Amino acid sequence: MAGKRRRFGNVRRLPSGRYQATYRDPDGVRRTAGETFGTKRDAERWLSVVEVELLRGEWRNPDDQRVSLADFGARWIAERPGLRPRTVDLYAWLFGKHIVPTLGNVTIGDIDPARVRRWRAGLLAAGVSATMAAKAYRLLRAILMTAADDGLIARNPCRIRGAGSEPTPERPVLSLQQVFDLAAKVPERYRVLVLVATFGSLRWGEATALRRCDVDPATGVIQVRAAFAERSTGELVRGLPKSRAGLRSVTLPRPVVDLLVEHLASKVGEAPDALIFTGDKGAALRRSNFNRQAKWPDSVAAIGAPGLHFHDLRHTGNHFAAMSGASLRDLMARMGHDSMRAALIYQHANQSADRKIADAMEELITEHESAADQDDDPDDDGAAGALVPAR
Repeated sequence: MAGKRRRFGNVRRLPSGRYQATYRDPDGVRRTAGETFGTKRDAERWLSVVEVELLRGEWRNPDDQRVSLADFGARWIAERPGLRPRTVDLYAWLFGKHIVPTLGNVTIGDIDPARVRRWRAGLLAAGVSATMAAKAYRLLRAILMTAADDGLIARNPCRIRGAGSEPTPERPVLSLQQVFDLAAKVPERYRVLVLVATFGSLRWGEATALRRCDVDPATGVIQVRAAFAERSTGELVRGLPKSRAGLRSVTLPRPVVDLLVEHLASKVGEAPDALIFTGDKGAALRRSNFNRQAKWPDSVAAIGAPGLHFHDLRHTGNHFAAMSGASLRDLMARMGHDSMRAALIYQHANQSADRKIADAMEELITEHESAADQDDDPDDDGAAGALVPAR
């Protein structure tokens, strides 16, 4: 008697004695299992799994899954919308340096959690820093998330808890005196750049892209309209600031405005689009040239802040702004942040407002203590006053 015909797929015995499983996909294309099976039962079980995936909408086209990570990742970087030029360069470098050598030839469908764990462990064992490994892991996770969204894989295999988090050492905050000492240490043409970047909470690219027309000397307001980005090729690209919130108006303290006005008069061309801060030959300022001409390592060491980055001036300015007691929304606007997260960090780091609250509560406690001392009610057992420490 003939065996019962399967309602999904077919199983046949090969001359080798092993069993082959085939089925038709949603487009009617006949598909063959990527492996043969030792028993007919194993082949039927495999077909049952495929049938369930089809019914649940979880089936993935094996042809799509055969694209290599190297090809898919390169397309992902090229097609990613809204990336800044420096970010494109960083992604391309990370991908080529830390991902492609190990995983580039692996097909998307063959990347599983175990393979990701081995790849990350290999990076750390090879001496790649925890910070760089975290950046590479986040990039791989983002690429494979798109593969999952595109239906190439059922689930993102990057599932290592905490692997995308990198240690972020606390950056130094200069005192007011240190800021002015640093401005005095660098060459005169860069003195105002240090002060504007600090008290305007500007990023390097934002400060170096400022033009004469961006400054209103009467009000002390500067308009942040653009930012320079230096690509890995050395090309300087003028574009929009880092985020939409980066387009903003920032009011400088009057003493800084006065110095900026002097700088405009003596070192900046008359044209409205003349750059305010340039190199010694009048061209757009590059970070490497600035570090060399300003003798940055020596200058920051001289004020007691060795290792200070230029970005730490913005960090310092943000702390000064938070000390004013400004609202979270106002801090976000000044810093050019879309998210509350960064502004909250500076609010939490500033304890002056919290000190005022504590002082007010202390005053209440003192008033309560005085009232308790003056209360001569013979029935009072002193319980209320017992909460106040003796002075």
